This record gives sequence, C-alpha cells and structure tokens, in this order.
Amino acid sequence: MEWLLNPWVISIIVVSVVVSNIAALKYTANMKFGYKDKVKYMYDKNKREQELDELIEKQAANDENKDLKNLKDQA
Repeated sequence: MEWLLNPWVISIIVVSVVVSNIAALKYTANMKFGYKDKVKYMYDKNKREQELDELIEKQAANDENKDLKNLKDQA
C-alpha cells in the first residue's frame, strides 16, 4: 500500500489520465454526428412527399372522371 501513495506513482497516474483525456478529445473533435442519417432522412421524406402528391393527383383525376361519367349518364 505504501507504493500506491508514492508521489511518483500518483503523478504518473494523473499524467496518464490527463493525456488519455486529451487524446480522446482530439479523436472525437472532428466527428460528424448524424449528418449522413439526416441527409438520408430528408431524401426519403422528399421522396414520400412526391409519391403522396402523385397519389393525390391520381385520386383527383379519378374523381373528376367519375363526375364526368355521372354527368354523361344523367344526360
């Protein structure tokens, strides 16, 4: 137990903790979190919105065709 309280051992432990924290900060400083996921999400969202718009236009065209058929049948 005496060797653990030796000032040299304590200073080596403190220096190793500081150096490891600095190394971890340097490693994580240039990371980009979620950028690719966000781009993919926005692309998928845009694609879904376009498909929904196309379906709405098709439904409106079908409704218009039904109304025209009903008018022809009534005439």
